[in-house]
Amino acid sequence: MAKKTIRVRQTGSAIRRPKDQRATLVGLGLNKIGRERELEDTPSVRGMIAKVSHMVEIVEE
Repeated sequence: MAKKTIRVRQTGSAIRRPKDQRATLVGLGLNKIGRERELEDTPSVRGMIAKVSHMVEIVEE
C-alpha cells in the first residue's frame, strides 16, 4: 500500500515571525517563498502545517 503524500508550498516570509514558526518551516523543509515539498500525510505533518497555515498552502493532497 502506497503512503499518502501531501504537497505544500511556502507563500509567506518567515521574517519577523516567532522562532517556533520559523523552526516549523525548517522542519517542513521550507525556507524560501515559492518552495514546494512533498511530505508524508501524517497527523504530525498536518499539525505543523496548521501551525504555519498563514505562511503555507496545500497544493495537492
